[in-house]
Amino acid sequence: MGWLPTWLGGSAPAQPEPVRKKSSDGGYVAPDRNARDLCYESRDLFFECLDKNDILSAVKEDEKARKVCPTEYAEFERDCAKTWIKYFKEKRVMEYNRDMTIAKIKAEDDAVVAKLKAERKARGAWF
Repeated sequence: MGWLPTWLGGSAPAQPEPVRKKSSDGGYVAPDRNARDLCYESRDLFFECLDKNDILSAVKEDEKARKVCPTEYAEFERDCAKTWIKYFKEKRVMEYNRDMTIAKIKAEDDAVVAKLKAERKARGAWF
């Protein structure tokens, strides 16, 4: 009964995808706070799905990401600007690499400190 008005029991028309507003000069208007929040929420849900499926880079493993997280991926692409999507995907990999580098340096530092303490203790030094 899609041809009937909604007040007569017909179904509401499908909601079109949101269209990004354009300024008078033809450029896109920056997203407002609500649009940004929606984008961040979609990004977080998409990244949670990637984490559950052990996918680090949605750029390198795009097909796999689209296959295992189709709804999250679609919402992420719908709610965020293309440049933001690219940025968030690259930032995710960069932050992972940064965290792994920091952990590696910390482990190396801990090993050096433990070695120095053992040498100092073996010499009987008080400091």
